[in-house]
Amino acid sequence: MQLIAETKLSDEQSRHIAGLIREELARRRISRQLLADQAKISISTLEKALSGRRPFTLATTIRLEQALGVTLRNNSAPIPAAHGVAPDELGFYSRRAVAWIEGVYLTLRPSFGDKDAIYAYRTEITWDDKSSSLIFQESERLDVAFTQQGFVSVPNPSGHIYLITNVHGQIRLIIVARPTISGEMYGILTTLQVGRGAQLTPVAIVNEFVDGDIYRWGSLMAGALVGSLPLVVLYAFFVEHYVSAMTGAVKE
Repeated sequence: MQLIAETKLSDEQSRHIAGLIREELARRRISRQLLADQAKISISTLEKALSGRRPFTLATTIRLEQALGVTLRNNSAPIPAAHGVAPDELGFYSRRAVAWIEGVYLTLRPSFGDKDAIYAYRTEITWDDKSSSLIFQESERLDVAFTQQGFVSVPNPSGHIYLITNVHGQIRLIIVARPTISGEMYGILTTLQVGRGAQLTPVAIVNEFVDGDIYRWGSLMAGALVGSLPLVVLYAFFVEHYVSAMTGAVKE
């Protein structure tokens, strides 16, 4: 087993792997030192292999595949991402890095059929240990048959959040910007609208997520105060006249 693990790859394989690693480092904007730490290899081993001064060994390649969550060898099966880290195709994010997205949201969007109607339903975003990624689940929709669920992609270079439903290759996608300071996420929904018969038409519409578990009491109380001020002013102005009128009407 030790002999197999220390087997050196060919120069051609090593050059191919080095190119893939440099591409991943640039795409993810991480340092070689961080990658070496995640793969639990020395930085000198990584530097020498990337520069071509020594070939990659099978053991080093496997550790780098596990750290990156991608396949570096042409004939190898995909390597699952480490526990607590999403797969590469979803953005390779850690659970701690996206904890701020988890929660229950009130979803608002215009109706496809009625221009004056607004659809409102519940969307919950949670971490799923089985898939090692964020997932979303819609509920409390009037059109229950069209309830959606799927995976959440958070690629760092994009700066946006993607809610993806993929059913037999048919994709429904929501793209939203990162939450505002008050917790809302605004974006666009793209899907297929059911037409006549079996006809499906691609459509897109604006979409909003409002933090569903937070009641902003400060804003609510401020609104209530502003609404009651005219009544207070009117009461202070008329109270003396009202009292004097009542007093004048009483016989001694």
